Amino acid sequence: MSIETLAEIALAMVAPGKGIIAIDESNATIKKRFDGVGVECTEENRRAYREMLLTTPNLNQHVSGAILFDETIRQSTKDGVPFTKIMMDNGIIPGIKVDKGTFPLAGFPGEVVTEGLDGLRDRLKEYYELGARFAKWRAVINISDDAPSQTAIDANCHALARYASLCQEQGLVPMVEPEVIMDGSHDLDECYDVTEAVLLSLFNALREQGVMIEGTILKASMVISGTTCEEQAEVEEVAAATLHCLRSTVPATLPGIVFLSGGQSDEKATAHLNAMNQMGEQPWPLTFSYGRAMQSAALKIWAQDLTGNLAAAQQTVFDRARANGLAALGEWTA
Repeated sequence: MSIETLAEIALAMVAPGKGIIAIDESNATIKKRFDGVGVECTEENRRAYREMLLTTPNLNQHVSGAILFDETIRQSTKDGVPFTKIMMDNGIIPGIKVDKGTFPLAGFPGEVVTEGLDGLRDRLKEYYELGARFAKWRAVINISDDAPSQTAIDANCHALARYASLCQEQGLVPMVEPEVIMDGSHDLDECYDVTEAVLLSLFNALREQGVMIEGTILKASMVISGTTCEEQAEVEEVAAATLHCLRSTVPATLPGIVFLSGGQSDEKATAHLNAMNQMGEQPWPLTFSYGRAMQSAALKIWAQDLTGNLAAAQQTVFDRARANGLAALGEWTA
């Protein structure tokens, strides 16, 4: 696929006032979410839940794409219509999570590296045939007294770059996600330093692997205080620090940046995005790719009655999408 086509898809993913909904939880992760609301984690319940999300009326007004899990991209509605067809018929671009999760980084206790490159070319080819037009790979960077090491940063960024190159070879826009984890006692400045080092390593690796930046999307974590840090940065501080870090590391040719919520509350994730978009024009669109911050409220409603609360759950999904869509324009009000 040509770079022009990849660039067109990437730009459509970050269209004004729209973002990405992440519903790519593994079966183990979705089980934890279901356990928390008292829903049995069967294949049918997972299918029904994701149908509720993907068939939310008017979702395409604020959502440009959705990241799916391997099981989900193969599933259909209760009426037998493939999820990918439902999405494409409504102008929502199908995406797919392709990494195989994190594993211990040998020789570096407490640090991890994401795996999944083996056989990836063939898997990407199949996902394209199933309807996917973009993919996602998540790296995990932990902050502690001894971490992250430069080795862990570089190993994860190299894997992200290899994945991205394979995606573009198969006609898929790569979404690269080097998540700096919020958990920890680190302050805003330490998060800034780690995020800067990660992004510098990432874009260096992407260039080395011949990845076309114009056909790539960055899924970024925000520069934010650790969850147990005594001094929590204010919304404007998070927004300013995040923008400064991005401007110093991310090429202007990148089509756009989508943010992960990373465990923030629904409203905080929206407020931070809104504040960034109120700080003047940036080289790239800034929007959302939220999972929990788009789903958690709707999941609680849906869980109370898996069929009877469908409309109420979908209204909540739409409301969250609308709030984040407005934040992507800097027009959200609490």
